[in-house]
Amino acid sequence: MSNDNYKNCQVSHSSESGNDKQRIYKKITLRLIPFLFICYVFAYLDRVNIGFAALHIKQDLGFSEAVYGLGAGMFFIGYFLFEVPSNLILERVGARLTLMRIMIVWGLISGSFAFIQTPMQFYIARFLLGAFEAGFFPGIVLYLTFWYPTAMRGRIIAMFMSAIAVAGIIGGPISGWLLSSMDGVYGWKGWQWMFVVEAIPTVLLGVAVYYALANRPSEAKWLSEQEKYAVIHALEEENSAQGQKTHHFKQALSDPRLYILGAVYFSVSASLYVISFWLPTLIREHGVSDSLEIGMLTAIPYLVGVCGMILISRHSDKTQERRWHVALCMLGGCIGLLVTGLFGESLIVSMVALTLAATCILTTMPVFWTIPTSYMSGSAAAGGIAAINSIGLLGGFTSPALIGWIKASTGSIDYGLYIFAGVLIVGAIVLLKGIPASLLKSQNSGESKLNPITV
Repeated sequence: MSNDNYKNCQVSHSSESGNDKQRIYKKITLRLIPFLFICYVFAYLDRVNIGFAALHIKQDLGFSEAVYGLGAGMFFIGYFLFEVPSNLILERVGARLTLMRIMIVWGLISGSFAFIQTPMQFYIARFLLGAFEAGFFPGIVLYLTFWYPTAMRGRIIAMFMSAIAVAGIIGGPISGWLLSSMDGVYGWKGWQWMFVVEAIPTVLLGVAVYYALANRPSEAKWLSEQEKYAVIHALEEENSAQGQKTHHFKQALSDPRLYILGAVYFSVSASLYVISFWLPTLIREHGVSDSLEIGMLTAIPYLVGVCGMILISRHSDKTQERRWHVALCMLGGCIGLLVTGLFGESLIVSMVALTLAATCILTTMPVFWTIPTSYMSGSAAAGGIAAINSIGLLGGFTSPALIGWIKASTGSIDYGLYIFAGVLIVGAIVLLKGIPASLLKSQNSGESKLNPITV
């Protein structure tokens, strides 16, 4: 924005109504969130479709449960090592170039899974997939802080993160159909077709990112000068009202809250990937052998989960309460995993329990991310969000690797379910003890000066 335009917008801003702000944020949401949502659907699908292929890869390539579990987890080692640098780069060069690079390369790597033959190739491919996808999710969370004030972020992040649930809803049936219907076409196995077909949209969306996104509100050609100013001013007003915000990455690294939140997110991620990577196997062990039917059943927990994410996140935004919303959802996830292990002989009982677990764990995530973004900005937000996500996603390595080892040793994953149910409880306690309510209240006091906005 030019200085003259900026001054003119300042004059007109005082007369701007709450309805105008609602209109502006609705316009931004309709422009950004559907596209980012679609991108994350394929990001998550490319990450976890190995869970659908596992049943066939293990048979065709002779991989053991331990090999599969370790390979599934290797993704998160690559993710951990490269996530913080990727997010710091995004803050400097912008979202368009960073996200375009991330999506195109990881799409190509995901498609290359069709050609793996040995455990070492499997490990390397999963590691590279994590390394090149690193920065996508925390990058989007950071990107949303450039557009939305804190008071709106719960439901906005929930809209975006509901793509995880939608990936489960559509990914299961699509993956199941590809596995069964494409098997043998042109001499390829169904799982080979699955990886290639599901990678193509990611590459195409990566190209589209450059044209679909603006790095910041000031660069959005589809906003008027007054609309740009309204968005920028709302964020500046919020930042000036919240004196306790952390602005520099080095400052964030010395803050124990970063590591507390990383530990909490570790417990959430570890539990989520228990479901993501092992749900098809659990269903198959109940006697369901048809790949399409397995895919349809895996969609159920995610279908309920997307409803929970939106409703509970809206309630959290309305009440401006974060800690207990997260902790109680973690408790619900714990109960779901415990019931699955203790009373999972029945497919119906298992599906009900897993639906409870998936809904609660999925709902935890968007509300959780409103906590660090409420007191971080600038390079602290860029690096801090990535660092928390990196620490947390080590849970994505731990749970599939540990459960793979447990299943190879005992023939069942029940003990793994008990372990990660306990991890969820510990995480909830750490959150309530380690993040004081007074911290978030002090941030909310700044938010209350802003006009409430609904989308």
